Amino acid sequence: MRTTLVINDDVMDRARAVAAKLRKPFKTVVNEALRAGLDHVEQPARQRPYKTNPCPMGLRQGRNPDNIQELLAQIEGEDFR
Repeated sequence: MRTTLVINDDVMDRARAVAAKLRKPFKTVVNEALRAGLDHVEQPARQRPYKTNPCPMGLRQGRNPDNIQELLAQIEGEDFR
């Protein structure tokens, strides 16, 4: 099928260079590159799972984790009692 495309100069130069290097017709190189590019675009990006390294922080002396309001007040420097 014939169609008209506007190809950037740098892409055109690179495609022509690859065609010359491989001694393949320009049309073949462009079609192969489009197929490879479309395959790449269709695949979802591989993502590494997010991982953190936990560190034991402990709780300071005199802090009570059972009463969050009191704990927040102590941390913020307020007198809860």
